[in-house]
Amino acid sequence: MKKIGFLSFGHWTPSPHSQTRTAADALLQSIELAVAAEQLGADGAYFRVHHFARQLASPFPLLAACAARTSKIELGTAVIDMRYENPLYMAEDAGAADLIARGRLQLGISRGSPEQVIDGFRHFGYAPPEGMTDADMARRHTEVFLDVLRGQGFAKPNPRPMFPNPPGLLRLEPFSDGLRERIWWGAATNATAEWAAKLGMNLQSSTLKIDESGKPFHVQQAEQIRLYRDAWKAAGHARTPRVSVSRSIFALVDDRDRGYFGGGSEDSDQIGLLGGAERAIFGRSYAAEPDVLIAQLKQDEAIAEADTLLLTVPNQLGVDYNAHVIEAILKHVAPGLGWR
Repeated sequence: MKKIGFLSFGHWTPSPHSQTRTAADALLQSIELAVAAEQLGADGAYFRVHHFARQLASPFPLLAACAARTSKIELGTAVIDMRYENPLYMAEDAGAADLIARGRLQLGISRGSPEQVIDGFRHFGYAPPEGMTDADMARRHTEVFLDVLRGQGFAKPNPRPMFPNPPGLLRLEPFSDGLRERIWWGAATNATAEWAAKLGMNLQSSTLKIDESGKPFHVQQAEQIRLYRDAWKAAGHARTPRVSVSRSIFALVDDRDRGYFGGGSEDSDQIGLLGGAERAIFGRSYAAEPDVLIAQLKQDEAIAEADTLLLTVPNQLGVDYNAHVIEAILKHVAPGLGWR
């Protein structure tokens, strides 16, 4: 059994070929797709965060709106770039959204990916201290965020407050119990996966990672997951961690699917430079008739290792078509793999 959700980047463009032409379209259609996915029996609605881009950027209003329209589906991110975040303000936003969702938030956070602008986090008022990289800063923001999510008081109360205070040091409010255990780290390397395990975060591994061995993408990703679980066990955490992987998977069940994805142009791993410097490996896409797709996915070692699969969706093709993409996997592929 696997949890199966969708992951949307929320692209929008004024092109006449797009069904998502404005930022309002991207946001409102994201909500509608979360509703449709829940009705279809999917387990999660996840959203990517990209700043300075015609994509989804501010996750908490969207997550709260999705929460108000749904009742069962997990709502999450993959991922929030922690270089841009004030961890205390983020904890308040996350707590509020999780309470609206009644404990359904699954927040993926990370250092982030290559940006639309140069050092965009500096425009948000954040700069790494001397001797610290932007990745170090993201991890530091993460550690502060995780700490305040424990709900322990740390701020000395005013002796003459505007409103009565509970006794002792004050914590951030609103506080949502259990959210600390539903934070995920998006790891592009083995080392950051192990770091996430030590801090008690779940693991998100996407469709790319730093190439650390030259092996096929799914093999490297499976090795990363196993290293993560070993580090989790060594850290002595009591609960069982969750692990997700992302994939572009399309079951070709009608002429629309064949027209969009039947070309087979991305059926092998790709190598590129991440940020112009690091060698990265990008996982293949899958598009085939359901029986062929089932056979192909059985060979993906990382999918086998993960408990959660996030299906990246082409959101500019509209809500109806993306709901069809999700339904085709749930109906025609997942049962053949034992996921349903």
